[in-house]
Amino acid sequence: MNTPPVHMDDLPLSRFHCRIAALTFGAHLTDGYVLGVVGYAMMQLSPQMQLTPLQEGLIGGSALLGLFAGSLLLGWISDRIGRQKIFTFSFVLITLASFGQFFVTTPEQLFILRLLIGFGLGGDYAVGHTLLAEFAPRRYRGVLLGAFSVVWTIGYVLASVAGHWLIQISPDAWRWLLGSAAFPALLITLLRWGTPESPRWLLRQGRISEAHQVIRRYLGANVLPGDEVAVATSQHIGVLFSSRYWRRTAFNSLFFVCLVIPWFVIYTWLPSIASEMGIEDALNASLLLNALLIVGALLGLVLTHYLSRRRLLAGSFALLAFTLTLLAFTPANYPLLVLFLFVLFSTVISAASNLVGILPAESFPTDIRSLGVGFATAMSRLGAAVSTVLLPLVLSAWGMRPTLLLLALVLAIGLIVTLMWAPETKDLTLVAASADRDPPTGEINEHSVGV
Repeated sequence: MNTPPVHMDDLPLSRFHCRIAALTFGAHLTDGYVLGVVGYAMMQLSPQMQLTPLQEGLIGGSALLGLFAGSLLLGWISDRIGRQKIFTFSFVLITLASFGQFFVTTPEQLFILRLLIGFGLGGDYAVGHTLLAEFAPRRYRGVLLGAFSVVWTIGYVLASVAGHWLIQISPDAWRWLLGSAAFPALLITLLRWGTPESPRWLLRQGRISEAHQVIRRYLGANVLPGDEVAVATSQHIGVLFSSRYWRRTAFNSLFFVCLVIPWFVIYTWLPSIASEMGIEDALNASLLLNALLIVGALLGLVLTHYLSRRRLLAGSFALLAFTLTLLAFTPANYPLLVLFLFVLFSTVISAASNLVGILPAESFPTDIRSLGVGFATAMSRLGAAVSTVLLPLVLSAWGMRPTLLLLALVLAIGLIVTLMWAPETKDLTLVAASADRDPPTGEINEHSVGV
């Protein structure tokens, strides 16, 4: 009996899907580790190199500045030359630059190397999310894309564990902390060789035969390709601001920015912030709070499966803004309340962060998907980098309460943007999810067929 044909979007989860997911998850594990170790490394690095607050901020935010550039440039290149090449190149760069951190002798050298690491990670953000989204069946797409946050968080927490342990052993532990990221990066680089090109991208380029070969080899002979058609679409960044796409570009960029600014500001400098907020044994407390991020990320996977994208995001923004506002007015002589609010903040922001891997990838059509995801990621990392650089200066000039209130304001802006523009893409095919829609319902307009 002949097996009936199955659409790519309706396939069951296969070993191949799991392989692509694992290769992408490994990248996010490394990403979380790279960004997580710097806060602990700075505890030793700052006094050794006698860094000024500005130098501390620049080194702390250097990888995020690189993420901005890499997301934008490599995402754009990926839409032109394909996903697979950038998927491999990004981790070659990350491996070499991570290894070089062990040997730095000046703040400037470390800044440049972390800038290069961030550049590679930025490209991987744009391409990794895109490649997995274009292979994943729609039934599992939300869970797989949302799991990025879980894996990233595990990497971040592993960095906290390593930092907590190593800085108590050796005065040069910061070198091992920063350089150790080269080992998982090298493993991922080797495993990524031979990854196939996205058949959706090939179809959009009119390379029909190659797309069918990839589908037959990796997905099955009875699998039908996606609803992609070859189109002549401008891949210039200006297309993101055309009348057709500006709303989804604005939403994905702004919600991403408003979510990651508080995340990176607080967790890059968590040991210092916890100490200033009056929590005794701030190092152990920050380790506990980092571990709770995993709990939040797993909770977010469950909520992503059962709740609409809009409801989860809007509710998270509202609760996070309220939590930071309350934290700003909590006296330091109430350490248990301060700790509870930090726990609530950690759990909620980690759960909501699952959506940063889902919504941008579902919002743009295939021919500009990496460009759109890359632009949203770039804007988020630029905002996070600037805020991370400025935090030591703001804290020294204004104090903790105004700083927390500013972060609460950022979250409130995210809530407004979500209520105004967030589409609902849950349970739609990848083509339909990225088609024109009228926020907030996410309904597909008649003229959007074939986008």
